[in-house]
Amino acid sequence: MTVKEGVHHVHELSTEDEERFSDLFNKLDVNKDGRIDIEDLTKGLKKLGVHQMPGQAQSILKKGDKDKDGEMDFSEFAQYLMEHEKQLKLQFKHLDKNQDGHVETEEVLHALKTLGVNITAAQVDRIIKSMDRDGSLKVDWTEWREYLLLHPSSNLKDIYTYWRHATYLDIGEDVIVPDDFTEQEYTSGMWWRQLVAGAAAGAVSRTCTAPLDRLKVLLQVHASKKNNLGILTGFRHMLQEGGIKSLWRGNGINVVKIAPETAFKFMAYEQMKRIFHTPGTELKMHERFVSGSLAGAIAQTTIYPMEVLKTRLALRKTGQYKGIGDCARQILRTEGVLSFYRGYIPNILGILPYAGIDLAVYETLKMRWISDHPSQSDPGVLILLVCGTTSSTCGQIASYPLALVRTRLQAQRSNATMVGLFKTIVKEEGIQGLYRGIMPNFMKVAPAVSISYVVYEHVRRNLGVNWGTN
Repeated sequence: MTVKEGVHHVHELSTEDEERFSDLFNKLDVNKDGRIDIEDLTKGLKKLGVHQMPGQAQSILKKGDKDKDGEMDFSEFAQYLMEHEKQLKLQFKHLDKNQDGHVETEEVLHALKTLGVNITAAQVDRIIKSMDRDGSLKVDWTEWREYLLLHPSSNLKDIYTYWRHATYLDIGEDVIVPDDFTEQEYTSGMWWRQLVAGAAAGAVSRTCTAPLDRLKVLLQVHASKKNNLGILTGFRHMLQEGGIKSLWRGNGINVVKIAPETAFKFMAYEQMKRIFHTPGTELKMHERFVSGSLAGAIAQTTIYPMEVLKTRLALRKTGQYKGIGDCARQILRTEGVLSFYRGYIPNILGILPYAGIDLAVYETLKMRWISDHPSQSDPGVLILLVCGTTSSTCGQIASYPLALVRTRLQAQRSNATMVGLFKTIVKEEGIQGLYRGIMPNFMKVAPAVSISYVVYEHVRRNLGVNWGTN
């Protein structure tokens, strides 16, 4: 990029600032045409490892594009950075109460609490550590500027929201432990928008991976050493028995149950936190685990009949049921109300190992990455996706035998017991019999996570959840 003639004079840039801005411009100008448009900015921020909130690139371009032509030349980019740095400098000086040239935990904590943000000293300490490059446990002007230069707001509340969502992303096949919402997110209504976005993402993700999910159920219930039923033969069986549409059997109820399950889990989680969390302190991992596991158990208890219906519908033969209502009526008439809770005990027992391992592995991998890369402000979406996928997979391996026994109990009309079924499977098929259908389960994790994330971001933007765009 060639710096335009007169830019140095127009923007009153020092030689050092001009070189710094020019270097940053070159990195963001992905297609090297001397101008930055929204595509350049989005890709450039990702390449630099900058965590992007929804609408972040658009907000930067809107503020910097003075002639409203949809892109920034170096002159506009430098003007934007100068103005933004001035606002960041004012915020920094406002926080630096003792005027020692550093911002410390106590100063940020006091400022946020003055603004009504419910936050603990431990949380603020993590904010400081994420900005602190030299290990001084304090943030000087340069560290403050470099961390926030490409965040379009200098408002302290926006900065806190940006940091909070840059250091946590909860993903997985079935999130047992819900996300936490700030007081501001409750007040603004952002919390329900995020829940709606999550539900939409789950619906699309489940629908896209439904054939693999139905194959998993088929293998869990019918696969054995005798019939040699596998992935290819399982798909062939489904197609021959009911055609392509049969691959999505059971998906309707699987999507329908998202809304009540999310609602019950969210409400129960908030109540459990009030019981197990010490007010005024940061929510610890074990408190989050206990609260989340109990919330998951309460939600599962409430919607469990829908889980039984999902299994029966996934395994049904062509013409066996007319729909969800007909399936429920037939089960109630021929087997009784208790049949809607077949497999309930292994289902509840499976929550603890899944949630515990998923959360522990996720936090361990994320914190290990942060400790190994102290110069980078946040892990970024790709790293968090890898952490989430890995932790979810580990959780599934630990809880899968219980999930398999649960599914078999849901499918049976007999009064078999959990322990009896475990013994029968191990005796006839060995330990590997407890892992029938796990390969389709693994196969759907990566696409499910990827689809969920993409849909979540799009829906969240459309609902107006664009942090940091003020």
